[in-house]
Amino acid sequence: MFNVLSSRFGSHRLTVTGFLLLAIHLLHFTFHLSFAEEYKFEASEFEKKPYHIGGYIEFYPILFGLDKNSSLYKLNFYNRSEGSTTEQYSANLQLEGSLEKGILRAYMKTYTSYLNSYQTQTTKTTVFEGKVSIKPTESFTAEAGKKTLNWGKGYAWNPAAFLDRTKDPNDPELSREGFIVGSLDFTKSLSGPLKTFSFTPVLMPVYSGVNDDFGELEHLNFASKFYFLLYDTDIDLMFLTGGSKTTRYGMDFSRNLASNLEIHGEFSWINDFKKTITDSSGNIFQDRYNAINYLMGLRYLTEKDTTFIFEYYHNGTGYDTKEMKDYFTFIDKAYVNYISKGNELMLKKAKNLASNAYGRMNPARNYLYLRISQKDPFDILYWTPAVTLITNVDDKSFSLMPEISYTGITNFEFRLRGGPIVGTRGSEYGEKQNDYRIDFRIRYYF
Repeated sequence: MFNVLSSRFGSHRLTVTGFLLLAIHLLHFTFHLSFAEEYKFEASEFEKKPYHIGGYIEFYPILFGLDKNSSLYKLNFYNRSEGSTTEQYSANLQLEGSLEKGILRAYMKTYTSYLNSYQTQTTKTTVFEGKVSIKPTESFTAEAGKKTLNWGKGYAWNPAAFLDRTKDPNDPELSREGFIVGSLDFTKSLSGPLKTFSFTPVLMPVYSGVNDDFGELEHLNFASKFYFLLYDTDIDLMFLTGGSKTTRYGMDFSRNLASNLEIHGEFSWINDFKKTITDSSGNIFQDRYNAINYLMGLRYLTEKDTTFIFEYYHNGTGYDTKEMKDYFTFIDKAYVNYISKGNELMLKKAKNLASNAYGRMNPARNYLYLRISQKDPFDILYWTPAVTLITNVDDKSFSLMPEISYTGITNFEFRLRGGPIVGTRGSEYGEKQNDYRIDFRIRYYF
């Protein structure tokens, strides 16, 4: 299937209108198909089986509107000739399976991705999770293998998730690749204000070929999480030490203030954090300090099934407005040098800074996140419109992403999104290579 997609879409260029017409046509087609769906009762669906096999397959085209005046466009396209748009096509297959036998359980999740973009055409299979666990009692579990721990209470960001890969706040519910770890989990139910307590120690080896993208090699790292259900408030305390990264401490909490209102937060303290900084001329230096990150958020559900998710995130490891502007100015100077002299060295230096520092997810200091979604508006079943706003508080740049999804056909999900990326010159979103993006996802679950 991947080769068919490649041959069909590899060199084809879509206009914005063509892309939208294709997506709307497919949504219209699925709306009519939904009336043919018929529910059938199967008693076997309610029987617990010792094994499970499932997953999804999806087709996911994206159209990007390019901003040819932005710094990151100059950095990424300085030696290419592109039009006003560029496309990316991907087809993804996620498989997961589990097997339980007595006190033993095995679980695996794999992700195969075909990607065709202006940069590359690749097919790659990654094991996201692959672990074995033993649960001799209800209160004790031991696990070993590759897993995602999912620490933290935040929706878009998790500053206290020391052993997890960074979320994409534009799509925070996507599966992520885990790390190879060994862990124990002990849980105790109690009476009184403290209703539940659990302790989760974790060992993470970092060597060549084993978690080698986590941090410095040749270290066995130790982390732990303490969980308390205290006065109906979920509280976690966690830390990480061991050498691959500097020692860090964190906490999070979550509490329902009402049946339809939840508040949550996270905090982390990172000892001796090292930050790479460039000035506007490309001179690089290191800054070392103790970094503080925190997040505050809430979820609110109205009587009409409108969900609000709001979060404020302070990234103490990030760059302030001047530091971001200096980096963009350096790119502009490097581009002028390339145009006038044909010398790529400065641009390659800027690209290296992007891959190791400035190009990470949300590199700046302060962000606001707001997502509003409405289930079955006007009693139109299976449709969910939503809008997501992510704002850099300091430079006032932002991305705005309206969307609509449809789930009216059994095992299918359709989602259409598109929106602008807005900011002045020198701001984070204003210097991104895209002015807007439109994407359409068709996913089939099995």
